[in-house]
Amino acid sequence: MKAVERAKLVRSLRQESRRLRLLVLVIGFFLITLTFVVLSKPDALLFNLNGRLSVDEAPRSLLIRQATDAGADVSQGSAAAQDPKLLDGFEDAESNAKATTKEEETRALTSSHPQRSAKKEPESRLLASGGEGGKKGKEGHHGHRKLTLPTVSNYTIRDAEDSDNVKQQDSKQEAETKLQMVAGKSDGSDKSQEQDWNNAEWETKPLCDFSNFRANVCEMRGNIRIHPNASSVMYMEPASSKRNELWKLKPYPRKGDELCLSKVTELTVKSSKVAPECTKYHNVPVVVFALTGYTGNLFHDFTDALVPLFTTASEFNGEVQFLITDMAIWWTRKYHVVFKKLSKYPLIDFNKDTDVHCVKHAIVGLHAYMEFTIDPSKAPHNYTMVDFNRFMRRTYELPREAVSALGEIPKAKPRLLIISRQRTRMFLNLPEIIAMAEGLGFEVVVEEANVSSDLSQFSKVVNSVDVMMGVHGAGLTNCVFLPHNATLIQIVPWGGIEGVCRIDFGDPAEQMGLRYKQYSIAVHESSLTDQYPLDHEIFKNPLAFHKGFEFIKETFMDKQNVRLDCNRFKHVLLETLDQLNQ
Repeated sequence: MKAVERAKLVRSLRQESRRLRLLVLVIGFFLITLTFVVLSKPDALLFNLNGRLSVDEAPRSLLIRQATDAGADVSQGSAAAQDPKLLDGFEDAESNAKATTKEEETRALTSSHPQRSAKKEPESRLLASGGEGGKKGKEGHHGHRKLTLPTVSNYTIRDAEDSDNVKQQDSKQEAETKLQMVAGKSDGSDKSQEQDWNNAEWETKPLCDFSNFRANVCEMRGNIRIHPNASSVMYMEPASSKRNELWKLKPYPRKGDELCLSKVTELTVKSSKVAPECTKYHNVPVVVFALTGYTGNLFHDFTDALVPLFTTASEFNGEVQFLITDMAIWWTRKYHVVFKKLSKYPLIDFNKDTDVHCVKHAIVGLHAYMEFTIDPSKAPHNYTMVDFNRFMRRTYELPREAVSALGEIPKAKPRLLIISRQRTRMFLNLPEIIAMAEGLGFEVVVEEANVSSDLSQFSKVVNSVDVMMGVHGAGLTNCVFLPHNATLIQIVPWGGIEGVCRIDFGDPAEQMGLRYKQYSIAVHESSLTDQYPLDHEIFKNPLAFHKGFEFIKETFMDKQNVRLDCNRFKHVLLETLDQLNQ
């Protein structure tokens, strides 16, 4: 009996143990399931794991519940409620619901978050009544809309993502700006530079100055748009401004010369409250000027372009951008070292450019005064021709800054450069002139200056001499390369043109710190005696033929050569030698 009872007890204990293990498993499974239901909201996962469900496919109960959640989240100002897709989907759903349902949802929303709903009442009202968001949803009703369904932590994740996106965008913008600075796309500027550009000192100043007899110049500081396609420069005015200016000019310093300016692009400079959007930003001043007109002639290259450009742009120490209208590529290549010295930035061909340039400081036209000179009283920083002479020597890396007195260099002879010409105003007795000069102790160098001359080489020849001489003409422009205290001798053809010659080369030479001598030929030294009898009016009263520059040029320059009287001219060279000894 005892054995049987013991066996029954063992079976009973085993059954109780099994029941206990089963109960533990059931309780454990229930707890795990409950935890999963509470944390994961599986109703949101039944349709799509990424939290998005087509409105047409979503159950009505889910739409109502999620719309309520979305509205509540709008009241919280969350990033999820600002999602256009969420708003559109919500409005599509609402367009199919009854008005009573909308009211119930709105009341539920308000009661759920009374304080937050009060803060965002306009947005909540907009969603409930089908305002701007509803219009947007209706306008895009035919497109396939998506409703964003919140997941377990959709809102908090969205907020964190939006914060990260803002930081990424800021970093991206900074990187793009740096890349633009390196590539020269924006010259180191940002669009924020459009704001607060207007300078009170310039707001009442006229945009342009047309008082100079030689050149019209416009200079502006503020918010400026340069639009090459429209040939316009716009000074942006605030809405309250009453300024209404409009100027037209051709940015080439030959004011009044219609023949010359007929080839130059006309620009419009005006004040404006409306302008095209900027496509390129410059953080440096911009100078707009033309390179047509008379450029191509060495004298005009300097008097119409290089000297005015130096006067206008030198103060910026290379931090300036050039926009050139009517640009000739061969010309810019010829003087590329000058442009490189004046500006650190590539030249922009105004006529071929399609950008809208936004700048803070713009100069349209070049400051110019008398021929081949600078007026220190009007020029920026009181620049002079001495400064220009020094600038040219350093630009072309010329070794001699000044002439040495004779005797300082043992056995060295003074060097004389004769500028020869091959078409007009030629020396008809050049060998005789060379022999006479060498007899006086000069080492003579003969060179011809023309448009095709290599300035980098020719400038070194000029810089190596102490005296340069030639008949009036463009070749004498090379005096810009002479060292300080060198001597320029100008031979003036017959015709009463001493004044013109003095203005063109005499005054500029002296202003550059050079010694200047002017020799006017006599009647017997002119080839005009081969064309006219000695009693002709052209010899008795040459001023009677001064009927305009073109007539003077044709009569006394283009049709005249020089047979220099060496005995008469010798005293000029002797005086020059005396000065070199001082």
